[in-house]
Amino acid sequence: EETMTQAGVGVDDNAGVESKTATTVAMDFGRISLSEELILYLFGTPGQERFWFLWNGLFEGALGAVVLIDTRRLQVSFDVIGRLEERGVPFVVAVNTFPGAPHHPVEALRRALDLPDEVPMIDCDARLRASSRDVLMTLMRYLHSLAVPLT
Repeated sequence: EETMTQAGVGVDDNAGVESKTATTVAMDFGRISLSEELILYLFGTPGQERFWFLWNGLFEGALGAVVLIDTRRLQVSFDVIGRLEERGVPFVVAVNTFPGAPHHPVEALRRALDLPDEVPMIDCDARLRASSRDVLMTLMRYLHSLAVPLT
């Protein structure tokens, strides 16, 4: 996160979050060792259109994705969800709770995002470690449910 400046005017769309003072300027990376053999690699990509070129490389080999939505700017989630659906990448939707952000019933959000019933949705506060863990666990359970048993 970096301070928003005049250079971002016309580049960053801050509609709905006019008081926002910082913006993402790069991709995040994390690694979680679940065991010696099982390692979870996490790539966080900004949602702004100028970063879409990063997504194609991440889709290759991705087992799944988390779409973190902001109810103040729901419309910016449409392109992300559409691109994941086009590429066949399973995903879960995490509704990031912000102080003062509108709260909507899950079914209303599901309809607005045109999500099938099987796509999990979970409330989260991305600033909290336990909440972020719960989102990742939801993704892992969803991916497990999609796995075809080996015969």
